[in-house]
Amino acid sequence: MTLPELAPRRTYGAVIATWVVAAVLAVVVGALAPTEARAEWMAVAMGLAFIVAFALNLATGRSQGFVPRMAASVLGALVVMGLIGAGLGLATLVGAAV
Repeated sequence: MTLPELAPRRTYGAVIATWVVAAVLAVVVGALAPTEARAEWMAVAMGLAFIVAFALNLATGRSQGFVPRMAASVLGALVVMGLIGAGLGLATLVGAAV
């Protein structure tokens, strides 16, 4: 027989941490990658964010809700990186027009 958890751990800290890692990776790609190669490096950074999400969600030690947490982590990372990537693309267009 298993005992119920009296004080369950917070499970969404790994989700937020994944989003922060994705934002940092996107900014690093924007700062270091050449303009014509940013899309490829964003895909590499998204793959790294996926691996980080998997590791962080496994580190929580809870099996309940693993798939929804992974989905929220990866989808949120995709949205964060997409917004930063769109901003970088607009900045490149404005910079080329000036």
